[in-house]
Amino acid sequence: MISEVRGRPVVVPMTRPFTTASGSVPAAPLVLFDVITESGVVGHSYVFGYAPAMLPAMTSIVRELAPELIGKPIAPMRRTQELQGRFRLLGMQGLLGMVVSGIDMALWDALGKLTDQPVAGLLGGEPVALRAYDSYGMVDPQRDERALRDSIESGFQAIKIKIGYPDAARDVAVVRWVREVIGTDIELMVDYNQSLDPPEACRRIERLREFDLYWVEEPVAAEDLAGHSSVRRATGARIQTGENWWFPRGFQAAIAASAGDFAMFDIVKIGGFTGWMLATGQAQAVSLPVSSHFFVEASAHAMAVTPIADWMEYLDLAGAVLLDPCRPVDGHVTAAGPGLGITWNEEAIARYAV
Repeated sequence: MISEVRGRPVVVPMTRPFTTASGSVPAAPLVLFDVITESGVVGHSYVFGYAPAMLPAMTSIVRELAPELIGKPIAPMRRTQELQGRFRLLGMQGLLGMVVSGIDMALWDALGKLTDQPVAGLLGGEPVALRAYDSYGMVDPQRDERALRDSIESGFQAIKIKIGYPDAARDVAVVRWVREVIGTDIELMVDYNQSLDPPEACRRIERLREFDLYWVEEPVAAEDLAGHSSVRRATGARIQTGENWWFPRGFQAAIAASAGDFAMFDIVKIGGFTGWMLATGQAQAVSLPVSSHFFVEASAHAMAVTPIADWMEYLDLAGAVLLDPCRPVDGHVTAAGPGLGITWNEEAIARYAV
């Protein structure tokens, strides 16, 4: 039975802070979830708040939802369905949906610990080595060449960078430089972070054709599904989108609009493991390869049971508050356990608490 649910806000340093066309992330604002059971087992998870100003509201939502869960069994899918039902009129988008997903993941972690299994095992699979790409922000030739070379030398077979500079010529120059650094055998993805309108996206993507990009991510606003579809048709580029879809119904709308050639699930926005499993069935039905967004510790479990798993995004958000951070080995990530394999570093949490 659940005896306590809490959320703790922290702002932690990142191994590699990043800048996008839509803003910079110098440190990671996180809410750390603890679901405490009557047996003493504690389920952990975390969500990324994007900006420190969001953390007080998110922790307040945790406090409001906790009484709905206390005294009930550790049944992640049922508890998540109950929370979604309670807020049917409001909907699950935004901070509320992120908190519900964080609780869902912590419940799965607790269940894994109670049964001494990794979450991937609870979902019917097992931890496997998943290919990952090393995820960068906007890169600088003077600052980042050594880091890019280190990524390749460590075994990564793919690199993603963020572009969307004020002028198209800068996009082209940066992509050309990265391609020269990493060579032609390494896959290269670019992410516009929703910074363009459809006509400008088409113009810029055409200028990038020579660089053999694996995908072009979110060239236009995430909610502009028709815009993504029109860019796909006009350019022939392989469009990646999905990190900002809210729960499986958001994915269904993207499928109907033919918005992308791939699906990228953010486990916090897609609905935790409960939402991910529903969405991955949709992806398989329409043959869309699935990649993960952020949350490498949890995503490694979800991707292990995803039938057409494509790439894991490797970006360390929470390593500074974990005793045993998830690290890639030869460009691959493998889920840990039991549960999610997360153990808090309480000394670090105290240091970064806000």
